[in-house]
Amino acid sequence: MRGKSTGGRLAYVLLTGPALFIYAAVIIAPILYSLILSFTDWAGHGMPNFIGLSNYAVMFSDPVFWHALRNNGLIVAVSMLGQIPLGFFLAYLLYRKLVPFIGFFESIIFFPTLLSPVVVGILFAIIFSPAGAIANVIGALIGMPLFELDLFTSKDTAIIPYLIVILWMFTGLYMVIFLANLQKTQEEHIEAAILDGANEWNILWDIILPNQIPVFLTCSIFAIAGSLKGFELLWVMTGGGPSYYSTVAGMYMIQNTFTYYKYGFGSAVAMVIIVLSILLILGLTRLADIAGRKYAEDR
Repeated sequence: MRGKSTGGRLAYVLLTGPALFIYAAVIIAPILYSLILSFTDWAGHGMPNFIGLSNYAVMFSDPVFWHALRNNGLIVAVSMLGQIPLGFFLAYLLYRKLVPFIGFFESIIFFPTLLSPVVVGILFAIIFSPAGAIANVIGALIGMPLFELDLFTSKDTAIIPYLIVILWMFTGLYMVIFLANLQKTQEEHIEAAILDGANEWNILWDIILPNQIPVFLTCSIFAIAGSLKGFELLWVMTGGGPSYYSTVAGMYMIQNTFTYYKYGFGSAVAMVIIVLSILLILGLTRLADIAGRKYAEDR
């Protein structure tokens, strides 16, 4: 028995050890290194000087940081309350065959996800420009040929074009995820519910949604991670401008780190992004657990 136990532990170490080592080297070590740098004024060369919480104090007193965080909050909201519910709704329509030409619609909705963010950013920067396609359409409708769209020039609305673009671009990704999981639903349950007189709403609420709670959680984790760290598409569309009106936390970090050579300050911003991501994911995990237990009790 001891030999079997020892052999099992050895096999466990051999199988999991390389993966754990790679994870520690690629994820844990850089995070710890950034945490240490966040307490210094290192500029990318020479020896770093320990300055305590000064980077965090400067960051939390900077209105640009709070505006960037506000924009990230809007992106998270659109991802959580827009992309994921809309993706599930479209997946449900396709799964239940409530629309014709299912293959065509599935391809069209998923297609934007395959496009390069650079191409999409350039395209929509032109479309939403003051004299772009949207401005021309509005001008034609209201009888003002010289109408100019001022979304990008306002502090409160500069982020709106980006929110529209990510809703259009990434909803298809969540649709495919939900559709793949919906296809695991046992048809017998749905057929039995229909024979018992259940309508489409009963099928959705009592059979489909409870089984999709883990999928909603997984999609929410993807959405939070992408919303807090992503900035490439926005960089192409606006560059964070005008001024800082459309900047986000990731862009704020990159600019301070590689434009102003404030590696310690950039590391402090990175740590705040990591902590926010962890807290939001833990909160969502807790909510998903509560929802799952409530459904089990109701059953």
